[in-house]
Amino acid sequence: MTLLGYLAIMPNKKMDRTTRARFEARANIIKAMGHPTRLIIVDELSRSERCVAELTKMIGADVSTVSKHLAILRNVGIVDDEKRGVQVFYSLRCPCVLHFFSCVENVIKTTAERHKELVG
Repeated sequence: MTLLGYLAIMPNKKMDRTTRARFEARANIIKAMGHPTRLIIVDELSRSERCVAELTKMIGADVSTVSKHLAILRNVGIVDDEKRGVQVFYSLRCPCVLHFFSCVENVIKTTAERHKELVG
């Protein structure tokens, strides 16, 4: 149920804790995805698992920065990590998060089309 649907049913009541917690959890996941480096990491992990060193080379950032981004993604449940010897490998825990990319691309396309209609 959407927030608006919930509020329409319960117009005079405050949102219950469970519903609020669910929306806060959603917001935390969206916040975690809200950085270009983390989007690049998710995109790379959609192809195959990677270690921090590989991601560091691809992104062009230092190990500590990439590790911090990976920790944020891991903490919200987007990626998993597995230690093998001295290296840690990361993979997507929930590949369905890639549907988010499709949605974002649709928003970009729709917005561009609307602006094109307004201009031309």
